[in-house]
Amino acid sequence: MTAPVANPRRRLQDSQAQLDQQFSQGAEVSALLRARASLFDSALTELFNTHPWPRAGDQGDPPLALLAVGGYGRGELHPFSDIDILILLAEPPDAELKRVLEAFLHSLWDLGTTIGHSVRTLSECVEEARQDVSVMTNLLETRTLGGAQRLRLQLGERLSQAKLWPDSTFFDAKLQEQNERHRRYDNTEYNLEPNVKNGPGGLRDIQMLGWVARHHYGTNDFEHLISLGFLTADELLALLQGRDFLWKVRWGLHMLAKRAEEQLRFDYQRQLATLFGYEDSGGQLAVERFMHDYYVHVLALRELNDLILQHFDEAIVSPAVAEPREIINEDFEVQGHTLAARREDVFKARPQALLELFVILANREDIDRVRASTIRMIRQNLDLIDDAFRANPENSACFLALLRSPHRLVSQLTRMRRYGVLGRYLPEFGRIIGQMQHDLFHIYTVDAHTMLLLRNLRRFLYESARERYPVAHECMRQIPKPELLYIAGLYHDIAKGRGGDHSTLGARDVEQFAQRHGLEPADRDLISWLVRQHLLMSDVAQRKDISDPEVLAAFAEEVKTEERLRYLYALTVADINATNPSLWNSWRATLMRQLFEETRQLLASHGTAVPDREDWIASTRQAALDALAARGIKAEAVAAFFSETDEDYFLRLEVEDIVWQLEAALSHNLEIALWY
Repeated sequence: MTAPVANPRRRLQDSQAQLDQQFSQGAEVSALLRARASLFDSALTELFNTHPWPRAGDQGDPPLALLAVGGYGRGELHPFSDIDILILLAEPPDAELKRVLEAFLHSLWDLGTTIGHSVRTLSECVEEARQDVSVMTNLLETRTLGGAQRLRLQLGERLSQAKLWPDSTFFDAKLQEQNERHRRYDNTEYNLEPNVKNGPGGLRDIQMLGWVARHHYGTNDFEHLISLGFLTADELLALLQGRDFLWKVRWGLHMLAKRAEEQLRFDYQRQLATLFGYEDSGGQLAVERFMHDYYVHVLALRELNDLILQHFDEAIVSPAVAEPREIINEDFEVQGHTLAARREDVFKARPQALLELFVILANREDIDRVRASTIRMIRQNLDLIDDAFRANPENSACFLALLRSPHRLVSQLTRMRRYGVLGRYLPEFGRIIGQMQHDLFHIYTVDAHTMLLLRNLRRFLYESARERYPVAHECMRQIPKPELLYIAGLYHDIAKGRGGDHSTLGARDVEQFAQRHGLEPADRDLISWLVRQHLLMSDVAQRKDISDPEVLAAFAEEVKTEERLRYLYALTVADINATNPSLWNSWRATLMRQLFEETRQLLASHGTAVPDREDWIASTRQAALDALAARGIKAEAVAAFFSETDEDYFLRLEVEDIVWQLEAALSHNLEIALWY
C-alpha cells in the first residue's frame, strides 16, 4: 500500500487543460489520446495501490486485477470519453475483500469524473460474454492497470477456449449491430449535422474493423492486415488519415461543448473550422471547406468499411459454404450472391465493363454483393473513365440501360458513388459530393439528398406507397419513361454551390447530358424543363392562392400537358421528402393534391386555352344560375344574393356548393353572409 494520492482531481484537471492547449496549438491528436489515457492509468493505478488488498498465491498477488476496457482499454481517451474499468476476481470475494473493494470504488469519486465500473469473477465474465456480444467485444480490448496480470491472461484463454462466439457468429452479430446503427442515421454518412462517433463512416466503423480482426486474428493492428491481404498500403493510409481526422474533430467537439458531444452541430462546425485554420476561399465559406473535407473522409471510411468487411466475410464466413459458380459472360461470374470479375485485367481490357457491372447487378435480384477483389479493381481503374470513355456511345447506352433497369437501381447508383464511378462518369455530380446546403430545411448534403430523392421515386412505384403517397404512386405508374424522371432527379440540384440560379445552370448541364446520351428532342426538352422548374409546383402550392383561376391558369400554362404534370408532381414530392422527411405533412399533401387535381382537370377540359379570372367568375355565376333555374328558382330571386357576394365566392366554390347554399338560404330566408 502506498500513501494517498494528493488532490488527484486537480491534477487531472490541470493536465487536461494543458492537453487542450496543445491541441489548440496543433499537436498530433493521436499523441494527446494516448497522453490522456496515460493520465488516468497513473491516477487509477496510484489509487488502486493505496488500498490494502489481501495477498494470495506464491507471488503474493492480490486476488484481483484492475483492467481498462473498451476505448480506454485501447488507450484512446478523448476529453469526455467513457472511462470504463473492470475489477476481475478469481473467485467471489470474501468479507475482507468486499470491504476493500467498497473503499476503492468509493475513492473513485476523488477523481472528479465518472468512472464506469463493473466487478466480476472470471466465470461471470465468461457467462456475460456468452450472452451478450457487446460484453464479448469489450473484453477483447483490455489492459491491466493493477493487481494480478495472470487473471487477464486467464480470462483471454477461457474466452478463446470456450469458443463462446465462433468467428462467423461474432462477425454476423457485429455486422447486424452496425447495420442497425447505420439505419438510425438514415444509412447515410452525409447528414448535415453528422454523428462523428456512431454515424456511417464514423469512428465506430473503424472500431468495427478492429474488433473483427482482433477476434479472428488476435490483433487489431491494421498494418498486420496488409500482410494478411486484407488491406493495401493505400487503403491503410486512407484509413489512418480518416481516423486521425475524425479523432481531431471529436477532440475539438468535446473541448468546445465541455461534454461528450458526438453530433457535429452547425455552431460547432463554424468554431472548428476557425480552430483548424480554414478560411473563406474560391466562393466557399471556411465552414463549407471544413465540412467538405469531413465528408470526403467519412465517405472513404464507409467505403473501406464495406470493402474490408466484405473481405472478412469471404475469408471467415463464405469458405464454410460451398456455393455453385455461374458464369455470366467472359468478364463476370457469380458465386452465391456475389458478383466477381473473372480475371484481373477485365477493366483494362474492356473499360466499358466498369458500367456493365452495375447493369448486371441492377438486373439480377439474386446478386447483392461485389467481391472485395473486384471492388479494389474498380477503384484502381477509375482513371479509365475519361472524356473518351464518356463520349463513347456504347457507354452512354450502358448508363441509360442502368437507369431503365428493374431492380435496385438506387442501390447501384449509391455503389457507383461510393466506389468513385459516378463522380467520374458524371463530373458535374462529382463536384457536389460532400456539398453542404445552408438553409433551414435540408438535413443532407446535395449528393445524399439526390440519392434519397431517387430512392423516393422508386418507392412511389411500390404498392406500399399507395396509402401515404396515393397521387405520386399513380403518377409513377402512368408516366411512360421513368428513366427521364431519374435523370431529372440526378440533375435537379447539381449546380448548387456554383453561384447563380442552380435550376437554370442545372438545366444546361442536363441538356448536355441528354445530347451526349442521344435522347430524343422531346425527351431532352422534358428533362431540361423538369430541372429548370423543379421548385415551381411546391412554390405555387405553398405560397400562392391556388383557388385563384389566374394562378391556376398560369401554372397550367407553364405545365402544358397532363403528362408533364405527372412528372413534375412525382419529382416535387420526392424532393420534399428527401429534403427532410418531417416536411411532408397533411397540410402540404393536401395543397399539392389540390393543385395537381385542379390543374389536371383544367388541362383535360381546356388544354392550354385556360380561361382568365373574369371568364372564370362569369362562367361559374352563369352555371349556378342555370342550375338554380333547373330547380325552378328564377334569376330575380337570387340577384340580391349575388349582388352582395365577393368575387372570391365564385372563385373558391364549386357550382354545386353555390347552388346548395343558395337553396338553403332562400328556404330559410337567410342572408348569404351567413353562408360565406
